Amino acid sequence: MKIGKKWLATLALTVGVGLLVSACGSGGQQASGGGSGAAAGDSKVYVVGTDAAYPPFEKMEADKITGFDIEVVQAVADAADFKIEVKNTGWDPLFDGIDKGNVDLGISAVTITDERKQKYDFSEPYFEANQLILLPEGTSVTKLADLKGKKIGVQSATTGEQVVKKAFGDTYEGIKGYDDTPSAVDDFFVGRVDAVVADNAVLQDYAKKMKDKKFKLIKDDSFEVEHYGIIVKKGNADLLNKINQGMKTIKENGKLKEINDKYFGQ
Repeated sequence: MKIGKKWLATLALTVGVGLLVSACGSGGQQASGGGSGAAAGDSKVYVVGTDAAYPPFEKMEADKITGFDIEVVQAVADAADFKIEVKNTGWDPLFDGIDKGNVDLGISAVTITDERKQKYDFSEPYFEANQLILLPEGTSVTKLADLKGKKIGVQSATTGEQVVKKAFGDTYEGIKGYDDTPSAVDDFFVGRVDAVVADNAVLQDYAKKMKDKKFKLIKDDSFEVEHYGIIVKKGNADLLNKINQGMKTIKENGKLKEINDKYFGQ
């Protein structure tokens, strides 16, 4: 087919502008490892939202998002042969992004609960957790009920917050919510709160790094076991099936255990 010179010039300009816009719009943090980010061709790249302030599950290292969850979701995507781009959305924007369609799936130590299942669909669980209480070393506290009247730090909109509210009521004045768990822990060590309730793996990770500080971690036997899952928008069966396919594969071939042992030991 012949193409006139004027039309050809217009086409070249259009393509050039399109490439420039595409390059400018490729921001966002990507997970490390093969298979992430945009790829040539028309393969869909699924946006993964996470809150990269929750080590060892997700954290920022320079300009990269790393952690247990990030390796899990990449392994799932590789096993099910789909591509992902991981973005540090923050906690609340993760859910909002899924609601609005800006985020396709979320992984951020999200506990599977009946309340959340009313609004989102969850993958098969990939991690078992429970809540722990961070306390001063010499305390006589042995269970959550002993903290009545004390100031308790939690990350807002998490199961840690729910556990405290369940024990002391939704209007309990002693509860102090934070945008992330590290901020709650920091306030504990300067005496702004008397205790912190958070996921066991997160607090245990802190324990490894803060051997020079005096504290202890206790488990209340009344705390229920929790399971983490990957979330998608309610009704997105196609993506959920892909995720579960990949999850099944990495459970069966030992990849999930390999990642778990890397972060939490055998």
